[in-house]
Amino acid sequence: MKNKKVLQTLVLSKEQVDSVIALYSSGKINEAIEVIKALNESYPNVPLLFNILGACYMKLGQTDAAEKMFATAIAIKPDYAEAHFNYGFALKDAGKTELAVESYRKAIEILPNYPVAHNNLGSALLELNQYDFAVEHFEWAVAYQPDFFEAHNNLGLANREINQIHTAIKNFEKAIVIKPSFSKAHINLGNALGDLGQKNASIKCFKQALANEPGNAQAHVSIGTVFKELGKVEKAIKSFENAIAANPNYGVAYYNLTSMKQNTINKELASKMQSILSSSDLRQSDRINFCFALANVYEKLEKKNDFFKFLNEGNRLRKEELNSSLERYQGTMIVVKKIFSSTPPTNKKLLSYEASAIKPIFIVGMPRCGSTLVEQIMSSHRNVHGAGEIQSLRTILAPIIQDYVNNDPVFTPDMSSNKKNQEPNISDNDFLSIRQQYLDALSQLNVPEKIITDKSLLNFRFIGIILKAFPEAKIIHLKRDARAICWSIYKNNFPQPGIGFGNNMKDLAGYYSSYSEMMTFWRERFPNKIYDLNYENLTANQEEETKKLLEYCELDWDKNCLNFHTNKRAVKTASNLQVRQKMYQGSSEAWKKYEEHLKPLINSLSSY
Repeated sequence: MKNKKVLQTLVLSKEQVDSVIALYSSGKINEAIEVIKALNESYPNVPLLFNILGACYMKLGQTDAAEKMFATAIAIKPDYAEAHFNYGFALKDAGKTELAVESYRKAIEILPNYPVAHNNLGSALLELNQYDFAVEHFEWAVAYQPDFFEAHNNLGLANREINQIHTAIKNFEKAIVIKPSFSKAHINLGNALGDLGQKNASIKCFKQALANEPGNAQAHVSIGTVFKELGKVEKAIKSFENAIAANPNYGVAYYNLTSMKQNTINKELASKMQSILSSSDLRQSDRINFCFALANVYEKLEKKNDFFKFLNEGNRLRKEELNSSLERYQGTMIVVKKIFSSTPPTNKKLLSYEASAIKPIFIVGMPRCGSTLVEQIMSSHRNVHGAGEIQSLRTILAPIIQDYVNNDPVFTPDMSSNKKNQEPNISDNDFLSIRQQYLDALSQLNVPEKIITDKSLLNFRFIGIILKAFPEAKIIHLKRDARAICWSIYKNNFPQPGIGFGNNMKDLAGYYSSYSEMMTFWRERFPNKIYDLNYENLTANQEEETKKLLEYCELDWDKNCLNFHTNKRAVKTASNLQVRQKMYQGSSEAWKKYEEHLKPLINSLSSY
């Protein structure tokens, strides 16, 4: 019987295969499926037929059926590289990214010079935040296929994630040279140039994407975002409206628009968005943005029940999308605490460092604590450059810290690893490397000021590491009413996955508790090394608090710091419009208006 099946495989003719492929290629998917099923009755053991059948089901959006067909093809022919690749594609489409990685790896083991498999594997690894491995496979993809413009673009995305901005720019430019009409690369190049503060060059790239593809809604939103960062409200609004005209289902455009418009929000816009939201064809990301956009509208219309209906649903969907858990967000803090609990306080043992011309100031705390205001004040000083939320430290530390988080039995009890139960540690050489890599990243900003603020707030988790690697560093910790902070986090739709703890009131209160404990831990380990600045005191006593802040940072008085609202620098955070106004009080009381709807959160924060 076995020999008979082999003979049947050989009998299947090229003409029969070509006819099936022709039907598939011409979009006659259902006809192709019927032909394949008929052929399967005569030739039940041909892996190629199952592979093509899987591709047909993918075209129809029937991912489960496709997975089964690719798995069948592999069971018949385990060294079938293309079937492993397609299986990975189906798994990725179904959100099974880690399983997709395994399938892409198998395809590459069988066929190492498989550029598309390297590219897709790199994309999956990028989604899993395994940036260095992603870079490696994108580099293999372009090595095997130098004109692979999508892989050059993806390599640029991975470079940008690890703060290799200049390298990212070169790769986006390579993609554009190969295919000048590749709009994604123009948009990504614009974003990378924006990282370096080159806003005009950034807008030029987005406009080129629109020249290539006039209906590109993402390019319109990108332009609007830059205008928003620069405080050019009317131009930003117009760009977001253009994005909606280009793609009426583009949720992020509505969210940005409703975040800005003040007096022109109306019931008609709400009705339009609700109609679109009822469509079953919306992507999850668009559905989330529509919910938050509708929440914005109903907040302005002062309809509290509708406001919270969409706000709660948007947060629920976002938590689902991120597949987040409080324990995972707490993991980094637990690991870092272990490092500094098992070693002497770092201020008793200073390493030998070369002095740096660049002096970093770290602004840390919970999101929505008032850090944008403080950086706007600081950057108004003639000697200070406000760099915003630099992600360099996070990406430098990720391979060190996350490795322990991933292999700690507290978080992944079923994993076997040689690091399991091993006490986490950062060596002196690691600290020296962290210092040099971070200073190199700051130098890439190419700014004349030598004092640079970094307001990546969640760096509060790494204060001990910062003080070990930068004993000369200034650390400003922003304190604000816990209820004001948590309410502001909950009502905003953050694009960063690292703030996913904010999409659930219980998680949010739990994270705040861990943050508070972490700051107590650092003050005990590093007394007099952290400057606590109270947001409410700053807004009530602007000049007095500003003078004390500058004195701590060893900066002389600059009256421009009192006129921070005239500062023209780009601001990327959700507070980019507020910091262009004069100092005002009362924002920390905003939660009181919704106290009845926030009882679970407020009650959990009662001790803070």
